[in-house]
Amino acid sequence: QVRLVESGGGAVQPGGSLTLSCAVSGRTFRWSAMGWFRQAPGKEREFVAAISWGGGSTRYAGSVKGRFTISRDNAKNTVTLQMNRLKPEDTAVYYCAKGGNSLTDPYDYWGQGTQVTVSS
Repeated sequence: QVRLVESGGGAVQPGGSLTLSCAVSGRTFRWSAMGWFRQAPGKEREFVAAISWGGGSTRYAGSVKGRFTISRDNAKNTVTLQMNRLKPEDTAVYYCAKGGNSLTDPYDYWGQGTQVTVSS
C-alpha cells in the first residue's frame, strides 16, 4: 500500500523560505517519478515541480523556476521541495504525488496536503 505524508508547511513572510517534505511508504517509490502540486483558494490544482525516479531529471512550472528546488532521497523514501524567495501568490495547499516510471506518466497517489501561507 502506498501512502504519502507531507510536512513542513506554515506561514512565512514574502521573501522567506520553507522546505516541504514528503515521506512515501511502499516499495515502488525508488522507481517512481515524484511531483509537487498546489491549489490556491478558488483555483484549480496546478503543477509545481517533478523529479525522475533516479533524480537526474527535474521539471518546474515557470512561476517557480529559479526559486524552488525539488530533490529526493531514495534511501529514505522522501522527496523535498525547497522554496526560496516566496511570494504571496505561492500561498496554497501543496500536495505530493507519486507518478509512474516516466516523468510523463500520470500521478496515481496523492498526499493529504500541507498549507503554505505567504503574507506580511
